[in-house]
Amino acid sequence: MINIVIGNNDDTVRPKRVPDCLKCDYFKVSWDNSFPRSCSIFEIKSKTMPSADVLSATGLHCPAFKLKKTLK
Repeated sequence: MINIVIGNNDDTVRPKRVPDCLKCDYFKVSWDNSFPRSCSIFEIKSKTMPSADVLSATGLHCPAFKLKKTLK
C-alpha cells in the first residue's frame, strides 16, 4: 500500500515513502552483475533499488511507480 500526499501549492501527487520497486511494472532485472536492478522509465541500472537512486538524485520519492497488474 502506498500513502499519497497532495503537494502544498500544486496538485502533484507524490508517494509518502519509497515505493517497492519489486512491485513496480517498470522494474526489470539486469544481466549486468555490477548493476543487477533496473528501471525502464528512468533508464537506470543500480546496485540498490532504482527508487532509492531516484530519491537520492531528486530528493523526491519515485513519481513513476505503477503497480504490476499481476499484483492487484
